[in-house]
Amino acid sequence: MKILAIGRNYVDHAKELNNPVPKEPVVFSMPDSALLKSNNDFYYPDFSKDIHHEVEVVVKINRVGKNIPIEFAHRYYEELALGIDFTARDIQAECKKKGLPWEKAKAFDGAAPISKFVPKTQFKDVNALNFSLNINGERVQVGNTSDLIFSIDYLISYLSKYFTLKIGDLIYTGTPEGVGPVKIGDHLEGELEGEKLLDFHVR
Repeated sequence: MKILAIGRNYVDHAKELNNPVPKEPVVFSMPDSALLKSNNDFYYPDFSKDIHHEVEVVVKINRVGKNIPIEFAHRYYEELALGIDFTARDIQAECKKKGLPWEKAKAFDGAAPISKFVPKTQFKDVNALNFSLNINGERVQVGNTSDLIFSIDYLISYLSKYFTLKIGDLIYTGTPEGVGPVKIGDHLEGELEGEKLLDFHVR
């Protein structure tokens, strides 16, 4: 199982970090040790002083595929989840400054909390999903998949050119604007189409 993640996939998020709006998907990967399941607590790592939250919709691949035409991409997933892409922004900035890869800022242990998966059939349109993140009862991020620069089907088709997609692979599709720091003691709650799927604390 592999985790493929997409950066800068919402225009306003790219702008808030002073990044150019990408012409093609920005792709990075995470090991399975990055996953944090069952709403377990997130433990703030000692190597960073600036961990930011990034809430996003996650897709689980349900069949093997390579060079998938976009018109068939919808057949390659049946379930969606809500995830957080925690980012050590200070580590990322150091890596960017040196022109180095920034996996250690994005793919560390526990960096990718993920909710339970729900069938996509319960939604009218996966290309118009509302999702949000609250911290300590205050809404900090709101997104809708209609605002994705690169849609879910496009991402599946694009990624399958470079990586054989296998059953159980996950795609973190990108975060909307409103990212910001978390601190020890924070309570994070995430909703997808009004259903609370994420509910955990930072320790």
